[in-house]
Amino acid sequence: MLQLRSILKAADNSGAKELTLIHVFGGSKRRYGRLGDIINAVVKTAVPHGQVKDAEIVKCVIVRTRKEVRRPDGSYIRFSDNAAVVIDNLKDKNPKGTRIFGPIAREIKDRGFAKIASMATEVV
Repeated sequence: MLQLRSILKAADNSGAKELTLIHVFGGSKRRYGRLGDIINAVVKTAVPHGQVKDAEIVKCVIVRTRKEVRRPDGSYIRFSDNAAVVIDNLKDKNPKGTRIFGPIAREIKDRGFAKIASMATEVV
């Protein structure tokens, strides 16, 4: 559960290292972002020769959250950090990077981000 100005790690090799959430898509009064939500974020720190630069506004999908999420079978899933993957645009839902680091939740694949799920090292 992420809100305005939450700090996220970039879970891909697009060049971003740290992101700050500035908007959660899905309504003007939408306060919190959860697993699989698309957000607007500002790149706070980036590697020198990456695809994205410092202070660039990018669209991302949330792939890990510290706040636990309840699954339909009654179990809960929780990660040790908040992380997002930078995507091209809202229609294609393809990642800008070519690799995904760390585990991601199964809910990401269910939300239509099959390419991100297939690139991930582990789907939990």
